[in-house]
Amino acid sequence: MKLNKTAEVVLRKRYLLKDDRGEVTETPEQMCWRVANTVAKAEEIYGNDSRYWSKKFFEMMWNQEFLPNSPTLMNAGTELNQLSACFVIPVGDSIDEIFKALWDMAKVQKSGGGTGFSFSRLRPKGDIVKSTMGVASGPVSFMKIFDAATEQIKQGGRRRGANMGILSVHHPDIEEFIKAKWEEGVLRNFNISVAVTDIFMKALMDDEDYDLINPRTGEVVKRVSARKVFNLIVEGAWRNGEPGLVFIDEINRGNPTSHIGIIESTNPCGEQPLLPYESCNLGSINLAKFVEGKDFDWERLKNVVHTATRFLDDVIEVNNYPVPEIEEMTKANRKIGLGVMGWADALFMLRIPYDSDEAIKLAEKVMNFIQDESHKASQILAEERGVFPNWKGSVWEKRGIKIRNATTTTIAPTGTISIIASCSSGIEPVFALAYKRTNILDGEEFFEINPIFDDELRRLDLYDESIIAKIAENGSIQKMKDFPEETRKVFKCALDIAPEWHVKMQAAFQKYTDNAVSKTINLPNYATKKDVEKAFLLAYELKCKGITVYRDGSREEQVLKIKKTEEEKKRKVRAGKFYEPRPRPRVTKGVTIETKVGCGTLYVTINEDSEGIAEVFVRLGKSGGCAASQTEAIGRLLSIALRSWINPEVLIKQLKGIRCPSIGFDDGEVVTSCADGVAKVLEKHLKGEYKKLKIEVEGIKPLTEFSSGEVEEKDDKTKMIGGVCPECGNVLEYGEGCSTCKYCGFTKCG
Repeated sequence: MKLNKTAEVVLRKRYLLKDDRGEVTETPEQMCWRVANTVAKAEEIYGNDSRYWSKKFFEMMWNQEFLPNSPTLMNAGTELNQLSACFVIPVGDSIDEIFKALWDMAKVQKSGGGTGFSFSRLRPKGDIVKSTMGVASGPVSFMKIFDAATEQIKQGGRRRGANMGILSVHHPDIEEFIKAKWEEGVLRNFNISVAVTDIFMKALMDDEDYDLINPRTGEVVKRVSARKVFNLIVEGAWRNGEPGLVFIDEINRGNPTSHIGIIESTNPCGEQPLLPYESCNLGSINLAKFVEGKDFDWERLKNVVHTATRFLDDVIEVNNYPVPEIEEMTKANRKIGLGVMGWADALFMLRIPYDSDEAIKLAEKVMNFIQDESHKASQILAEERGVFPNWKGSVWEKRGIKIRNATTTTIAPTGTISIIASCSSGIEPVFALAYKRTNILDGEEFFEINPIFDDELRRLDLYDESIIAKIAENGSIQKMKDFPEETRKVFKCALDIAPEWHVKMQAAFQKYTDNAVSKTINLPNYATKKDVEKAFLLAYELKCKGITVYRDGSREEQVLKIKKTEEEKKRKVRAGKFYEPRPRPRVTKGVTIETKVGCGTLYVTINEDSEGIAEVFVRLGKSGGCAASQTEAIGRLLSIALRSWINPEVLIKQLKGIRCPSIGFDDGEVVTSCADGVAKVLEKHLKGEYKKLKIEVEGIKPLTEFSSGEVEEKDDKTKMIGGVCPECGNVLEYGEGCSTCKYCGFTKCG
């Protein structure tokens, strides 16, 4: 097994077994044998030679051709021995059912699994509770209880809790749900998605109202504008990537066991739709390992698909299940999820641009091949071991196909297993071609370069430390004239690729995937809400089962910038160890907004220059003394912070909600203090709500007016990825609803 420095650190930190003192007690080779031997024990149930299959399983893991999901690598052969990654737990409408779900969640997460929930069956906020004649608090309030419990559970000591929360677009509390994560830090252990129906999408296309239905009574509560609700979803996704969309009717059209029940939820990253109490174990093939010259070695790929399918079916037999209902449902349907990783690397090796029709056609060909062969492998297993118990009445029985597994394919994120395999993650493009890394063990700094791009640098005789440093600083080579056009065309990063190509790639893999596809639609920071809307509608049109978008830099926690242009360097002049704010321009243009606070009328003036907001002046009516000095201080500090490029949303969050004894009302909205009033004015200004006061200065546009076409070629835009790892301080990559450190393997969903 060829391991780079990052893979070695990740294995030692998260996967290799340790003794009571925390000392590593096994090697990577021993880990692979531990997993292979444990899983191959299932072969003895059917009279097969477990030693033969153990060797086969070991070889494909050791050669980094296939790796199972993290719980299998971590737990196989241990006392825990819980090997599945994905679970869906039902949430009923009674207090007993809700807290049964909470208990089941705790058991699953402690064993290393991620949990998905649909909260659509819970009665809406304000609805009657007959047992007490009180009123219900609604789904979002209960989600916060699940979130708090997850915060206290560290999965198996090595995996952090992760949840998916889904609510039907027809639920009366849908607007509260959509806005639940607009305040950063709320529901931090949840990814959230709205389950949209064909009925909703038709109402959206026709610009009509649709029904909100009380799940307790089944009665229509009211009709609301589909466009209004959709715009809220788009707003949230543009703000911070949430909520995503789950096309629930498309999912159920592909439900192989609809006679058993309907699918209402998925696992935390959205790639595994599951019935209540189902679980699924996943594994991924490293496509980069099968590139031979200008094509794939199809025969060798076929062999690994068959062996991996057998491996995943064996996992179901040897697995320990956290609750009895999960064991019963999992063994009744026997769903497995074989997927891929290393897709971007494979395209690099084949010299095919990610954003090309050739890449889309190849994606369909590859996944069609894997799907067909995994189905054939499952049919062979059915001849040997029998069909899955719920086969009668399933879509497979209707087709006359005897098969061992209700589903066989899933495209998962592969966050940390792709590090071990030293390949790109899932079907995502690479985030950057080179990084500057800090070795957390000894403080050594070094450059980590995509291995295929490393070969390209040497081929072009450009392997120079200064060029590598520049690439690591920028992440991308698209504006580096050192490289020929053909190289720049092939070696593109996530933010170099237009959003529609991200959606097309997801759809290409989804076309030949039983379950679903985990993929992030990456948008540049300057993308508009219209860009988000286009991505959502294209995903629905192309029959994706869900979609997650992420606008670069849209989360407060995302603070590590990959691209630092010369203009940015000029702005951020060091003064000792502190940043010096840019000087106040001689001329600014702005607006003054009047708002009501408890102490009277507050006037907030917001002025902008070509860099953004340059200053804020705050004046409280005609008052003097302490009140005037306090409001002036707020304005001065805001101005300094904004000219130092502090994210305005961070400043708003600090001021919003501060209370004083005198509470005011502005146009029906509660204003708890002067500081709260300033924050709310600034927030509305950034959203463009003061449209009549639109700034019309030549060369200056309001922050909300940027569109991808207007600023695409500007050099002063920064590219950012998923933030700073809290464990090692290196870069986090955000994708598929999770942040992943490619150095130490830290992952966090939500």
